[in-house]
Amino acid sequence: MKKKSNVTIHDLARQLGVSSSTVSRALKNHASIGEETTKAVKRLAEELGYRPNFLAVSLRKQHSTNIGVLVPHINRPFISSLVSGMEQAAREAGYSVLISQSYESHDIEIGNASAFFNSRICGLLVSCATETTKYDHIQQFKESGIPVVFVDRIPEKEDCYQVMIDNREATFKATEHLIQQGCRRIAHYGGPPQQLMYRQRRQGYIDALAKHGLPFDENLLLTANKLTPEEGFVLAEQALSLANPPDGIFAANDNTAVSTILYAKSKGIRIPQDLAIIGFNDDPVCTIIEPNLSSVHQPGVEMGKMAVKQLFNILDIEITDVPKITILDTYVVPRASSVRS
Repeated sequence: MKKKSNVTIHDLARQLGVSSSTVSRALKNHASIGEETTKAVKRLAEELGYRPNFLAVSLRKQHSTNIGVLVPHINRPFISSLVSGMEQAAREAGYSVLISQSYESHDIEIGNASAFFNSRICGLLVSCATETTKYDHIQQFKESGIPVVFVDRIPEKEDCYQVMIDNREATFKATEHLIQQGCRRIAHYGGPPQQLMYRQRRQGYIDALAKHGLPFDENLLLTANKLTPEEGFVLAEQALSLANPPDGIFAANDNTAVSTILYAKSKGIRIPQDLAIIGFNDDPVCTIIEPNLSSVHQPGVEMGKMAVKQLFNILDIEITDVPKITILDTYVVPRASSVRS
């Protein structure tokens, strides 16, 4: 049998049809594993050239307890929740997180990744910058046996561990909510199309229109680079200045949705009677703005915790079986900005 590099206990488990925890215990001659199973595991490990993860061993000896976290902006409520979940899960296991921000810049992300690599972190958690479409700066970690888990913003064609939501389904539900409130001409605010998540959200919007027999109009597809509040005002002006303006708006984040509410109110547009609006993330601002903003709840804390658990599973720190791709649920939170009585 041909040997390959970087064989893990998960590779052995898949070939033998047993759990990763069984393989891990067999390699340690654990009494709970039968003799035949232990022999089969060790035989396959030898054939494939498996070697213990010495980085994980050093972790258990407290030689390294730092996890690197690459995120776009720490001051965004969703990202703050994500990092909070990571920190909670890491701290409970005796580890720490080191956080860096890319500010949506690919070049800054590369520099931050290099700094993490040189600081000898035990693992890396990444939510990509909007500019990032190439991942050479992440490859160095994989080649050195340092596990990487992507969270929320996932590379499109990379074979990687990931924690995410179903962006298409989430946007489908949000758009369908607007349709159920009587909207027939719905605009879509999207992020930069080079990011997979924003293309998936666009598809969910299109699918919802198709299901309910509503026409698709390219003029109602509006895009921003970073979906900042300032860009939200620009998008709102573009949408509401159309000859045939929308009666509903799905915004890919709450920042731009809030800006749209403020802009619409300044023009005397009634919400939700004239214009129903729903955002994405369910940030705290949703219950502060008047009228309160409907939004899609994205489980940031849970995503952060799951990313750390997945990282620990790769390192064999926890003897559990966590899937390589974890998809968490979302749901619509209807509020006054979209609910028409």
